Amino acid sequence: MDQVLFIVWRESVEAMLVIGILYAWLRGNPNAGQGMRYLWGGVAAGLGFAFLLGGTILLFDEMLPEGAQDYFQLAMVLVASALIVQMVLWMKRHGRHLKRTLEQGMQQNVDNTNWWGMLLLVALAVGREGSETVIFLYSSGVAQQGMALLHFWLAAATGFVLALVTFWLLQLGGKVFSWRLFFRVTESLLLLLGASMLVTGVEKMIGLEWLPALVDPLWDSSALVPDDGRLGGLLSGLTGYRAQPSLMLLLCYAAYWAAVWFLLRRAQRAAAAPAVAAVAQGQRA
Repeated sequence: MDQVLFIVWRESVEAMLVIGILYAWLRGNPNAGQGMRYLWGGVAAGLGFAFLLGGTILLFDEMLPEGAQDYFQLAMVLVASALIVQMVLWMKRHGRHLKRTLEQGMQQNVDNTNWWGMLLLVALAVGREGSETVIFLYSSGVAQQGMALLHFWLAAATGFVLALVTFWLLQLGGKVFSWRLFFRVTESLLLLLGASMLVTGVEKMIGLEWLPALVDPLWDSSALVPDDGRLGGLLSGLTGYRAQPSLMLLLCYAAYWAAVWFLLRRAQRAAAAPAVAAVAQGQRA
């Protein structure tokens, strides 16, 4: 349930950030007072879309025959892993300009008296976060029964409460606990979680005999940190740790981090390019 708590916590804080930026902008703009109901309408629409997506995924999973369910769950795990990497890369490229981008979109809609456009902007922003959360939660094992399902919802509720507290603390400001530090730490944890989901997908593909195990196991560290222990379970859920990994699993894990390193370097260069160009233009002027 550690994955569930972390996912709900992180994605809720990011959604609150988007809503907070738009709310503060509306409060500070006397000509946009009536936009408040469109703001909350957009939030409701975005959350509604996320719940609809979640219900559709669960319904689709239930309708599939047992063999096809394995393929569907495998696909969702791999999609979640790729989506995590994409989300981190998107924040690397656009995070520093997120506030300005949202406010410019709001200002344009206000200038054109396009309140429905404002609602759509908010719905898309919130719906994006909600949809990511739904996919991540499903991939973390949402299709559970009995007590496991109760623990799932308790972890989700705890994550949301922690998100409210975190957002409040971040809004207070401070050098120790800042938005920059929050995103830096959680992006690292998200990439580890993406690796964990990839490991789950690779194990499923080995089980389906789509991939060869090559050497299985490559080593056995069960005596030191077993998979079913508290520490081993935490490492397994959040990083993809396995006490008895196969060689194929290790190769895929290494390939994931090599790809992440390359993509992050490229995203950082892309994010820095506008600032470098602005400095160069200022020097020429």
